[in-house]
Amino acid sequence: MIRAEFALSQPAVSQHLRVLRENGFASVRAERARRFYAVDPTSLSEVDVWLDRFRGFWDQRLDALGTELARGRVHPESRAGQQPDTRTDVGKADPPVKGT
Repeated sequence: MIRAEFALSQPAVSQHLRVLRENGFASVRAERARRFYAVDPTSLSEVDVWLDRFRGFWDQRLDALGTELARGRVHPESRAGQQPDTRTDVGKADPPVKGT
């Protein structure tokens, strides 16, 4: 199933599952000639807590990007026959906010 869905070879699927299992993200049980894998939600919760530190930083920037896209701002090279935007603030990111 996974192999067909993601166009991966059987060895590639096995390798990914082994990495997940060895790092505590999945468990495996053998039943006859088959192996059944299950995701360990505890490990994923730990990753989610770790990622939460960065969400404030990225959420703010992705919201700003969404606003700019909604305004119709496009990349200068994609404007046919228009003058490029020469403002110095275009494309610059703010420094990270402390405590996030």
